[in-house]
Amino acid sequence: MTTSSERERVLELQDLIISSESVAEFLGHLSSLAATALSRASGSTVEVGVTLKRRRRTDTVAGSSPHAIKLDRIEQQLGDGPCIQALRVKSTVLLGDVRSDPRWPDYQAELEKVGCYSTLGVPLDIGEDSQAALNFFASETNVFTDGVVREAEDFADIAGRALRLAVRLGSVQNLADDLKSAMQSRTSIDLACGVIMGQNRCSQEEAMAILGKVSSHRNQKLRVVAEEMLGNISGAKVSTHFDG
Repeated sequence: MTTSSERERVLELQDLIISSESVAEFLGHLSSLAATALSRASGSTVEVGVTLKRRRRTDTVAGSSPHAIKLDRIEQQLGDGPCIQALRVKSTVLLGDVRSDPRWPDYQAELEKVGCYSTLGVPLDIGEDSQAALNFFASETNVFTDGVVREAEDFADIAGRALRLAVRLGSVQNLADDLKSAMQSRTSIDLACGVIMGQNRCSQEEAMAILGKVSSHRNQKLRVVAEEMLGNISGAKVSTHFDG
């Protein structure tokens, strides 16, 4: 049964999806909400980093503060730790005390240098093509009690559903942007071919071959060559009706 606090959290995350202009911006807001929730539950200051891994895309890292992002990147750079382990086993991983746990000595030594003494990695379920996890950090040991861990997992359950939607919306926007870019390129190339056909009284195929030779000779993309040629003819930057 959904509680009123869970409904409020769902609505809050939905509002964030609507107001965020990108998945990266949404992740930043999400990490801030997670930090507030866990700080309240634990009675200690908790910072949060979040890492999103998508196929064929650069990993996206965000955090509740610049310090949280720095802490999250320590683990990413070393290649192992609670958050990465949580992604691997698809389950919560707790590091209650960086000074006594034997599992990740290099990582724990780096955390201790910057005053972080306990962490919690919680994976988010966002589908087969993407992975994400919340990385909670505290400046004290044993902050993440059983009750606090449950709060983190409850938050992650709701946040995962919201992030899944945000990623899908982001993918649709990326597809639209790619299509728009392709149409802009195609229009410039077609216009340039038309100019070449008129100047040389040749076929479209011959005009395309001429444009291709110039592109190869200059080591420039076909679109760039076409836009430069059109700009030289018109004396101004060429735009298409796809420009928004």
